[in-house]
Formats: sequence, structure tokens, C-alpha cells
Amino acid sequence: MAQPAEKAYYRFVVLFFNCLLTFGSYFCFDIPSVLQDQFQGNLTCNTTALNETVDCVVGLGMTPQQYNLLYAIYAWTNALVVIIAGFLIDKLGNRFGVFLFSFLCVLGSSLFALGSHFRGTPYLLPLMLTGRLLFGSGNGSLTIVQNRITSFWFKGKELALAFGLTLAFSRLGSVLNFFLTQKFEEQYGMQWTLWGGALLCVLGFVSAIIVSTLDKVGMRQLGLDGTIQEQSRKVRIQDVKLLSLRYWLLVLTIMFFYNGIFPFIADASKFIQDKYNGYSQKEAAYIAGAVYDSSLVLSACVGILIDYVGLRGVFAVTCAVLTLPVFGLLAFTFVPPLVSTIWLGVTYSFAAASMWPSIPLVVPQATLGTAMGLATSIQMVGIGLSNLVVGQILGTKSSETKIPLWRWQRMMIFMLANTISCIITSVLLNIVDHRQGGTLNKTTKKSEQAERDSDREPLNQGEEEQNEDEDDDAVQSRSINS
Repeated sequence: MAQPAEKAYYRFVVLFFNCLLTFGSYFCFDIPSVLQDQFQGNLTCNTTALNETVDCVVGLGMTPQQYNLLYAIYAWTNALVVIIAGFLIDKLGNRFGVFLFSFLCVLGSSLFALGSHFRGTPYLLPLMLTGRLLFGSGNGSLTIVQNRITSFWFKGKELALAFGLTLAFSRLGSVLNFFLTQKFEEQYGMQWTLWGGALLCVLGFVSAIIVSTLDKVGMRQLGLDGTIQEQSRKVRIQDVKLLSLRYWLLVLTIMFFYNGIFPFIADASKFIQDKYNGYSQKEAAYIAGAVYDSSLVLSACVGILIDYVGLRGVFAVTCAVLTLPVFGLLAFTFVPPLVSTIWLGVTYSFAAASMWPSIPLVVPQATLGTAMGLATSIQMVGIGLSNLVVGQILGTKSSETKIPLWRWQRMMIFMLANTISCIITSVLLNIVDHRQGGTLNKTTKKSEQAERDSDREPLNQGEEEQNEDEDDDAVQSRSINS
């Protein structure tokens, strides 16, 4: 009689709770973007004359540079922590990672909310930066565990669909943030809004308990618990040397593409208000959130499409090329911004569903956590640098008045430069992949055959020679594509 873990419904139950891991943390991540006016608002407003308070918003008193630092420190923390986190997850397993990193999300978001109570004091910025630091340590690493669990349960099956649904749930948190946070803040204030975000991170911790239990029971039923533990014991930090050129080009492609997404969204609400007339803060937040709206709607469908047709490398190039006009429109035209944000959301959906699921196709399963950690680290290094550059471009003065249009245009040109770099690396990725068998662009049936072949073959010739001398390391050299 078949075990429950062998049936399709079981892996989709695992997927559901796995998706909930990052729902709350993605909601929290972009709360500053929705409340940018409040974060950069004045500590006090002069109420003696109405005409003096038209552009005055009571807030935390941050400068644009300090505000962008909230995103930069998140990215930099991710860059440092996720490498170690990925290795530890490979060594100690999914259950260790899912508990630790979901707890860090709760702790970090709580400390961030606590910092808002110290408005006008020297403790505000250090507390909020420390909260973002801990939150970044947890959320980026939690995504690695999430991807590792998804890859294990859906290898050779509905992998791109599973990644798409995971992204959709995460983006549902982002979308609800853009739709609900402004209304909630108007009624209950910033402090309760931030604590509400922290409470949603607790939902992720509860989901961590459930998915950990399901993962453990399922692996036992499949008889793979001991095998995975044996593979994990053999993982070494030196295994980074076994990662192929395709992997590194794929990572650079991801980094350059995301450099044009997250730094833009962080400042998009204020950009829309500053450049286009007639948009309130709430309307600007809705338009900025359209990037996530599009991703939420399309992710699952795009995942099914890519599972069916393959062509991951081709999609990566196409997404980068089609993203170019977005920042041109934003910088040099007055086309309604909703057109650009929806357009960016569509290309983002295809990019995420084609790029991230490609990583398990080019690395061994035993080192997947390390590979995902490195990819996330490099991605966050790029995003962190981009946030710092954007902060410098937009200036260091308080946002009592509008940021000049020429500064916003320079920011968009910087985003264009990252997109052009993404095009270059994605083209190189396709060239190298074609020379090495074209795994990324194979159709579903051919990809399944490649997975079976790679289960029997070493990742590269260097591994093969090493295995002739070191039988104990044989498990590491088998690529279990998922």
C-alpha cells in the first residue's frame, strides 16, 4: 500500500504550509515603502498657518539616505548571513533552518516596531536598523530553506509551478501590504501598524512548525531520511569549487535583474507623487504595488508554462530585454505610471519563474542549500549597493519638499544600466549552456531525461577524477536535479 507521502496531495500540502513561511515576512519587508512619507516626515509640524502645513507630514524624521539605509542593511545582512545559512542548512537539515530563521523574522520585526516608539530620540535609528538586520538574517535564509524543501518534494515534477506558487504566496503578502497598510496606519497609527506586521511573522513561525513536521514524516515514509542525513554529513565548504560557470552566470543574471526591481519599489511611491500630479500617497502605493499584483496573478500560470516548454535561458534573456523600456518610460515620459509598474510585474513574474528554478538544474542536490545561499548573498550584495547608490542620487536632505525630477531621472538611468548588464550575462549564460548540453532550454521530457542521466553522472570531470580516488565523497558528485 502506497504511503501518504508518495501521493500528490501530500507534497501539495507541504507546499501550502511552505508557502506560508514567508507570507508575513514579505508583508513586513515593504511596509517602509508604503509609509515612506511617514518615515521621512517631520517630527513636528507648524499648525499656526494652514498654508505652511500642506506638504508637512508628521513622522519619524528620517532623511532619504537614512530611509534607504533600512533597505540597504537588510540586503547587506542577507549577503553576509545567507552563505553561512545555506551551508548550515545543508549540514544540519531543513528543520534546523526553518525554526531558527522564522524566529529571527519574528524577533527582527518586533524590534523594528519597538524602535518606532523612540521617535525623536537617538535610539530610533539604531533600534530600527538592528531590527532590519535581524529580520534580514531570518528572511533571506528562510527563503533558502523554503526553496530547498520545494526542490526536494517537486524534483522531476511540477518544479516551476511550485516555485511560482511559492512566489505568489510571498507576493500576496506584499500586495496586501500595499493595499491595507496605508488604511491601517491612518486608523491606528504607525506603531500599531508595525506591530501588526510582526504578528504576521508569528504566522510564519507557526507554519514552520507544521511544515517541519510534514517534511520529517514524509521523508521517513519515503525511506530517505537517513540518505539525506548521510549526504548532509559529507557536504564541505570546498564544494563551492564544484559549482559550474553556468551557475555563476545564472547568479549574476539574477542579481542584475533584481537590482532594477527592489530598489525601485522601495522609492516608487514617493517617485510617483513627486513626478506625476494628482496622486495621493494611498494611490501611489497602489500603483507601486502593481508590480506585486501582476506577479501574484501570473506566477502560477507562468510556472505551468515553463514546466511545459522549458526554455528557461531564453525566458531570462527575453525578460531582461523587455524590461529596458520600463525605466525609459518612467525617466523620460509622462505615460501613466501604472503602465510601467504592471509591465515590470509581468517581466518580473517570468524572470522569477525561469531563473530561480534553474539553480537546482545546475548544482547537486546535496549542495543546493549552499548554492542557494551564495545566489541570495550575491543578489543581496547587488541590491544593497543599489540602495546605497539610490540614496546618494536622491540626496540626504529631509523630504519636506519634492525631490527634483533630474534626481529621479538619474536613478532610472542607474536602473537601466543594471538591466543592460542583465542582458549581457543572460546571453552569456545561454551560450555556455548550449555548449554544455542545453539543460536550461530543454523541453520538459528532455529535462526529465537529463535529470535521470545526471543522477548517474558526476557534475563535472574534476569530480569524476576525484571520485576515483575518494569513494567516500561519491554522494556529493551526483546531481539530483529538482
